[in-house]
Amino acid sequence: MLGNAISKAEVSNISAHGLCLFAGDSEYFLPFDQYPWFKDAKLDEILDVQLLHEFHLHWPELDIDIELDSLQNPEKYPLIDSHVQHI
Repeated sequence: MLGNAISKAEVSNISAHGLCLFAGDSEYFLPFDQYPWFKDAKLDEILDVQLLHEFHLHWPELDIDIELDSLQNPEKYPLIDSHVQHI
């Protein structure tokens, strides 16, 4: 009999294009063009992910927080660059 999983969130792969993440029972791909704050992060900073309250991903060293619902339903959460000025 296998033991209980101690990590509810885990980065399973990092490529030149983004990272793969297991959280709960699902796998997600976070491309660097949509999540650029991971691109230049150190490996140990990216791997240190926590799943809080079953719906909140947190990277403590990077001060990044992502709600699982935004990965499951991205159409509800358009990514807007606050540095872009609209004319």
